[in-house]
Amino acid sequence: MRNILITMINSDPMPELLMHIIRYVMPSKDKKLKKLLYFYWEICEKYDSEGKLRHEMILVCNAIQRDLQHPNEFIRGNTLRFLNKLKEPELLETLVPNCRSCLEHRHAYVRKNAVFAIYSIYKVSDHLIPDAPELILDFLNIENDATCRRNAFVCLSQLNREASLLYIQEQQLESLDPLIQLAIIEFIRKDALQHNELRQQYLQIVTALLDFGNTAVAYEAATTLSVLSSSPASVKNAANKFVELAIKESDINVKLIALERISELHSENEGVLDDVCLDILKVLSSPSVDVRNKAIEIGLKLVSSKNVEDVIKLLKKELQRTTNSNEDKTTEYRQALISAIHSIAIKFHEIASSVVDLLLEFIGELNTSAATEVITFVKQVIDKYPDLRSNIINRLLVSLSNVKSGKVYRGSLWILGEYCIEEPDVQATWKHIRTNIGEIPILGAEKKANGFEAEEDDLEAKSENRSATKPKVLADGTYATESAYDEPKKDSTVASSKHYKTPIRSFILDGDFYLASVLASTLVKLLLRLNKLSGRKDLLNALKAEAMLIMVSILRVGESSFVKKKIDEDSSERIMSCIRFLSEEETNVKLLEDAFLDSTIEAFHQQVDGQVEAEIEKLSSTHLNAEQVDDPIAFRQFSNKDAKVIGDDEKELMAVQGGSTQKEDLSSRLNKIVQLTGFSDPVYAEAYVKVHQFDVTLDVLIVNQTTTTLRNLSVEFAALGDLKVIDKPSSSNIPPHGFHRTQTTVKVSSADTGVIFGNIVYDGQHADQSTIVILSDVHIDILDYIKPATCTEAQFRKMWNEFEWENKISVNSSLPTLKEYLDELLKSTNMNNLTPGSIIGDCQFLSANLYSRSTFGEDALANLCIEKSVDGPIVGHVRIRSKGQGLALSLGDKVAAVARKNSNIAVTEV
Repeated sequence: MRNILITMINSDPMPELLMHIIRYVMPSKDKKLKKLLYFYWEICEKYDSEGKLRHEMILVCNAIQRDLQHPNEFIRGNTLRFLNKLKEPELLETLVPNCRSCLEHRHAYVRKNAVFAIYSIYKVSDHLIPDAPELILDFLNIENDATCRRNAFVCLSQLNREASLLYIQEQQLESLDPLIQLAIIEFIRKDALQHNELRQQYLQIVTALLDFGNTAVAYEAATTLSVLSSSPASVKNAANKFVELAIKESDINVKLIALERISELHSENEGVLDDVCLDILKVLSSPSVDVRNKAIEIGLKLVSSKNVEDVIKLLKKELQRTTNSNEDKTTEYRQALISAIHSIAIKFHEIASSVVDLLLEFIGELNTSAATEVITFVKQVIDKYPDLRSNIINRLLVSLSNVKSGKVYRGSLWILGEYCIEEPDVQATWKHIRTNIGEIPILGAEKKANGFEAEEDDLEAKSENRSATKPKVLADGTYATESAYDEPKKDSTVASSKHYKTPIRSFILDGDFYLASVLASTLVKLLLRLNKLSGRKDLLNALKAEAMLIMVSILRVGESSFVKKKIDEDSSERIMSCIRFLSEEETNVKLLEDAFLDSTIEAFHQQVDGQVEAEIEKLSSTHLNAEQVDDPIAFRQFSNKDAKVIGDDEKELMAVQGGSTQKEDLSSRLNKIVQLTGFSDPVYAEAYVKVHQFDVTLDVLIVNQTTTTLRNLSVEFAALGDLKVIDKPSSSNIPPHGFHRTQTTVKVSSADTGVIFGNIVYDGQHADQSTIVILSDVHIDILDYIKPATCTEAQFRKMWNEFEWENKISVNSSLPTLKEYLDELLKSTNMNNLTPGSIIGDCQFLSANLYSRSTFGEDALANLCIEKSVDGPIVGHVRIRSKGQGLALSLGDKVAAVARKNSNIAVTEV
């Protein structure tokens, strides 16, 4: 029976099996088989070729009638459910008396299905049960079971509106069962759109159900209330109920759905829900990080000057709570809190100072990503509010002693170098840096701390004492000798372990010479600033000499064995440049000030402006459907029901579905046609590949190129990768030189390279022969499922560290500029460039981060690093990372195709 049903669903009716199933399957009492039998009655052919009811259906009708009188209530109920799918009046006519009698059955399962069966029969042909509305109303008045009453009211609301309204007026709504309350709410939501005069009464009913109903009823009532009225009072009532559900309900899905409804209410009624902001943030007590993030996202939209102080206090309290929490994903939650505080402080100046003090207080306890977010926030605040600079710098200097991350310390040094405008701030910063470097020169101090003397005379004396030995008795009574030079070295290890290293010194000894280069640049900035502020040449020369000593000391220790990693060439060259700048004469001061003091802050302003423009563009994209103030308003109630109104309805429907009223350009289909067979094959086939959101449709055109009829021709498809062929085209006969079209659908489950292959099979001259024509492969393009996306730098770095699959592709292209290669790469891979355009200039090197997201929620990251000499090609590499292997490999093929497409090879000899 299962195989028969599958075959019939695939467009093969098999009418010859009807009598065999009646003889052998219908008498069976097996419950599973009987269920499959009802599926068969639903889809089998019930009429002959002349359009008359087949005689065999009389036997089927008798069997259904016996099941409706069966003593087992579950068989009766299942049969009544089947009648809802039966659309033939000739069959239903003899079953009406049995359905009416089932309304009085003792079991509720039979009665609740009988109500729907009578409603279905009335909808098919009302003359079979002309009194169906009165029958259901009488049943509703005498019925006690809640499910049966709910089903009866649903049917009555479809058949008799006035009777349904009268029933609602006569009931005490708060005492009704929740099932009936839900049915009443659904009836009100539909009826209010057509009968506006009753909207006020409906609002009173829904508002009453908002307080008396259970969770499901309250949710539906709140949703209906927001649909029926856009008044502030109704919107606030609905929002308060959604907030209550989000706080009290333990199910995470319910919380997320309630918060999503609040977000929709705010987008439709901006400014109305500002008072609900603090109530929404109470949801932060939920253990789910997704719920917390959603609550923070909505709370940020509702922050105003009235409630900003209370919101910041609540977020501060949550941030303090996370420092002592051992919950999972605490780091992610803390990051979200810091980002929320960051965005609020940028908008509201009055709380920026207190927020900075709070975040800098916790900077030593945060991880690298969260602390980096704090430093980014401090950069924006100190740049936007000049009156807070001195306070922020002093607070930052106090907090730096607890910083354990080199990345955070680098950002802090940049802030100190750029925004120490006053002389006291410069001196305080210099004192802090000098204290945190420790004793200089670093190499000599480290040698001394580890038991080595820097003087050569002492080294020679140690070399003479190295040969001196003394006897020593071991634990077993034997003698042993040890070097006199080894003894102090052992003591020095203990001393070095007790020796405290200041933060900057420890970073340098750990091999973080990028920080050392930033430190050198900061010292130059401070000296240039002090040169403009102070006229004391002696102080300036002393500090300049000290700065040069620090830089030379860093270079010397970087080449020694006291560091974990030798200094790299870039950092060494950068520090040497700073030393050279400080040793230059006064004539180059203006050029240095422009390079170190003006250009860097200008680059930062460009980066901030780029972020602001991106946010404005993102905000403007949400208002694409906004109408202009001078556009005419069309009142549909005043318009005539002519063809024009129907056209307007079609436009509205297309707009809701996100489509367009423009007709498809049929010439564009030619680009997506794939040839499946050769022109010399007896059967020519080609397919138009149409990509939808989650599936691919192959529209296959088959041409018979022979002079004979091709019998039982069928097209069979199979797929490789994350593809699945859903349906199988039916077989058909094609006349000589005839055409035939068929369609098949392939389901796509991930953005991976997929291949569809298949063949055409048709009968030969003899019954036992068949001819097979192999089709060409159809490759699915992953670019149809990959769309450009955006994310923050912190999110990009987090995903880059988490994703385990990496595909590295070498680049060798003959394009003239790096920017042209980047544009070509973005076009060919559907990725978005996250690196601001102002940073990408005309130079010989280019580095950019790229990001895209598939329709299946898969993230794809890429990092482009390329360079170009004057006359040479563009060389470098592209690193692609993703969570799955397939996406990384597929995008790698696209990147490699860019190089192949643009490599122009000149032929010099044939």
